[in-house]
Formats: sequence, structure tokens, C-alpha cells
Amino acid sequence: MNAIDQTMKQLRTSKRAAFIPYLTVGDPSLTATLDLLLELQNAGADMIELGVPYSDPLADGPVIQEASMRALRNQVSVIDVIGLAKLARQAGVHIPLILFTYYNPILKAGLGQVFKLMHESSIDGVIVPDLPIEESSRVRAHCSEFSIHYIPLVAPTSRERVKMIADKASGFIYCVSSLGVTGQRQQFHQDIEAFLREVRKATSLPIVVGFGISSPEQYRTFAKLADGVVVGSAIVQQVGANLALLENPESYSRGIHHIKAFISTLIGKQTTPF
Repeated sequence: MNAIDQTMKQLRTSKRAAFIPYLTVGDPSLTATLDLLLELQNAGADMIELGVPYSDPLADGPVIQEASMRALRNQVSVIDVIGLAKLARQAGVHIPLILFTYYNPILKAGLGQVFKLMHESSIDGVIVPDLPIEESSRVRAHCSEFSIHYIPLVAPTSRERVKMIADKASGFIYCVSSLGVTGQRQQFHQDIEAFLREVRKATSLPIVVGFGISSPEQYRTFAKLADGVVVGSAIVQQVGANLALLENPESYSRGIHHIKAFISTLIGKQTTPF
């Protein structure tokens, strides 16, 4: 059984929503990302999305765009991201890891090679936000070959396509909470609750909600409606806010500590996130 399925089954039994943080890998360094993966796991993350830096993202807001630019200046590639997953496994990260990448990086690197390496690095799922479901057959075939879940995005504007998308998904369905790009928000799509109910009716898979969720209050709201909640920009913003500390060997540990403290405040110290 894929580790995502095992985790979701356990969480459903305990009636708890999954906490799924996102990191841009290589921002500000691969070493820092590895340390943060361990801190996220220790803080209570149930899965982690590994963001592949990309120069032309369609779904990412300014916070993640800036993080991607910093990682790209370090020449971090999709192969580096997959390699970091392997190092994370060796360092003790045991929760599911999900590759969040645009299509061009994996196409350029070679789909067969990418998925082989993902399997060897124990990556459990992949999200490709700019790949329409109608054009996803090659990626889904590689996912099937290597027992990696193909996790599609559905948005409130995709209502007429929800069933078609859900039928080709595995692992879980990633529901976009609001229109536009990622980023911290005070308001979400006005019909988001009805949309999540529609997605729930269209699939037996767990549903996860993301895009813009950045506070304990927002998390608690969505955790009642979905099986998992993604927190991305809020965490990536903290990495950016601590760049000066993270880039100085003498203050590096302090920078990691500041981000760890933010995560602990965000998710609390109870067994349930936030």
C-alpha cells in the first residue's frame, strides 16, 4: 500500500485532518530544506509537499515565486529535489513525500528517468498543476508503473469536470480553496463549502484543500470540511524572513529555530494540528 493511503486511513480512523506543509526545495539551500523537513515532521506534519523551483509558475503567488528564484540561483533542479528526498529518507523522514512540480522540468529531465528516481527516493505522490487531465496519460502511466499517486488539482471553476478529474486521480484530490495563485488570504471563494461537498460526492478518495491557508483559524475551518489541509506560502514566507540568519553559518541554527518556533505556534503542541 502506498504510504499516502496508509496515512489517510490512519487519520480517518482518528478523525483528524492531515497537516500538509509545502517547502520550496533549495530555498535558501538544500541543507536548510533538509533540516526543515525534519523539523516539520517533528512538529506534526503528516505529509510534505516538495516544491520544485520553476522560473515560470502559473499557480504560485509572489512568496513562492521569490523562493523559486532564490533556489534557481543555486541551480536547484528537479533531479536535485528528488535527490534531497532520498537524503531525507536516510536522515529519518518517514512520512509521505509529494513532488510538486510543473510539467516542463520533468519533461526536460525525461519522464522515465524522473519517475525511476522518484521511486528510488521513496516519493509517494506527484502534483503537476499545469498539466490538464486530458493530457496526463503519460504521467499517469509512469505513476502506475512505479506505484506513485497522481494527485490532480480541482478548482471551483472546474465543477463540470470534477467527476472526470476524480476518476483519474489516486491518493487524494487537491481542492483549490480560491481562484488565482497561491498566497496568504483573508477571504476564500464564497462558495467553497458547497464546492468541497460536490468533490466529496464525486469520489471515494480523500479530499485535501490548499491555496492561501495561513492561520490557525483558517486551518480549523477547513479541517472540518476536508481530510487534509495544505499550508504553503505562510511557511515559505518565514524562510524568506529568516534568510539573513540562514545564509550565515554563525546564525544558521538560530534561523532554523525561528522557523521551527513559527511552525510550533502555527500547529500547536496538541496531537492535532493547530
